[in-house]
Amino acid sequence: MNKRSFLGQSSWGKRPRALPLESLAQSESGLALVEFAITLPFLLVLATSGLELTNYALTVKQIGELSVMVADNASRMGSQTAINNKPVSEAEINDVFIGADLQASSLKMGTNGRIILSSLQQNEQGGQTIKWQRCFGGVSYSSVYGPEGTGATGTSFAGVGPTGGELKAAPGTAVMVVEIRYRYQRLLPLIWLPLHDITEMSAFNVRDSRDITQVYNTENVTPSTCS
Repeated sequence: MNKRSFLGQSSWGKRPRALPLESLAQSESGLALVEFAITLPFLLVLATSGLELTNYALTVKQIGELSVMVADNASRMGSQTAINNKPVSEAEINDVFIGADLQASSLKMGTNGRIILSSLQQNEQGGQTIKWQRCFGGVSYSSVYGPEGTGATGTSFAGVGPTGGELKAAPGTAVMVVEIRYRYQRLLPLIWLPLHDITEMSAFNVRDSRDITQVYNTENVTPSTCS
């Protein structure tokens, strides 16, 4: 066998050496990493959206519980006396708002919310009226039922609540109506979700005999007016 035939036999059947680009195209070692890099943004959007929605639902629940607490506390206001019906003072109303702010300190109601407390009573003609109204919080929001003095005369003001199912005060008593409007603070403002401001309403009838003719201010405190 000559040298030429030996070289010919030794090179026969061998696969040509792959070029670097061909080797890269045939490699599957980084496939999982590439797939993860592609899906990561979508996973992050899903995870953060879920977190935001959960926090929003918890905030709605917290605002609802706060409105019930404020209405309940307002229904118990009044200095106990054995002679006269309980008078209500501006100081006691302020205390109710301070308690609400402390109870929901994480929400920062003084900056991000508005609490409206209204006393629903009967007027002299037997109609419904908002005898007085007090507010707390920095968000600009007005009661959907009207300001203080709504329904002072006549019977055109039906009460508070949905049309046809309005809540009404009985003669000689009052209903403490609480409306809360809260401007939801997003955890991740870069993720857009249609999360609106939160609005809740609660009402409690006053618990004891109360002087409902006026709100007293013998302590000379600054009233929490809604202006």
